[in-house]
Amino acid sequence: MSKRKEMDEQFNFNNELSGKIALVTGGTKGTGYAIAARLQRAGATVIITARNRPEYEVKNQYFISADLSRPDGAQKVAEEVLSTFGKLDILINSLGGSETKGGGFSVLTDEDWEKTIHMNLLAPVRLDRAFLPRMLNQHNGVILHIASIQGRLPLHDSTLAYAAAKAGLINYSKGLSKEVSPKGIRVLTVSPGWIMTESSSRMMERISESSGITIEEATESVMQALGGIPIGRPADPAEVAEFVGFLVSPRANYLTGTEFVIDGGTIPTI
Repeated sequence: MSKRKEMDEQFNFNNELSGKIALVTGGTKGTGYAIAARLQRAGATVIITARNRPEYEVKNQYFISADLSRPDGAQKVAEEVLSTFGKLDILINSLGGSETKGGGFSVLTDEDWEKTIHMNLLAPVRLDRAFLPRMLNQHNGVILHIASIQGRLPLHDSTLAYAAAKAGLINYSKGLSKEVSPKGIRVLTVSPGWIMTESSSRMMERISESSGITIEEATESVMQALGGIPIGRPADPAEVAEFVGFLVSPRANYLTGTEFVIDGGTIPTI
């Protein structure tokens, strides 16, 4: 049998996650929604979680309502997943965001910092801690953290706390991989640049209306604020989801402990 035929039989790309149970946090919209759809197309049983039920429910996706910025939210999700499905094979920590106001360090309160760190760093930490014992018992699993290029390229005016939390997530992810990869658990980080989600599209509309410019000009202004995107546009959520789909698949079995940047070339350094 040829090597290529062996690989084709080993990796059924159209159904390569069949039998896998996957949880995607923040899976009701944006990039999380795209990732959940991508894993479902690959044959996984997909669980999504968010505070609010999705506006458009996807057939055969299991939804859990929870506030993961609180310790009891993570506990609720873990208990329901394990009691309903008995295991978890893939954990995608996609939940994240920044709700702080602009103005730099001086306008950020302790509450701003705490809220941002709970959502972007401690929520993944708590879920990892809840699911890892079961993954370790089965000697198999994938944990993937969605971070941000702001972990390396912080925007001090409006997202300082968010950038610091994501930098912490990247560091934590690397450390965790050192501990659990020898025991069969792969831990990965994906750090996207700007993604044109529905939320981003609405932001472009607001900038366009308030500044009297076109949406295209608003988009260009944001790209310039980031220092430019060499590829000339933000990412589509589906592009990030496709990469995540590969990383959690058997095709990526040798990858662990690595941060993958998907930013259209935005970070200007090596």
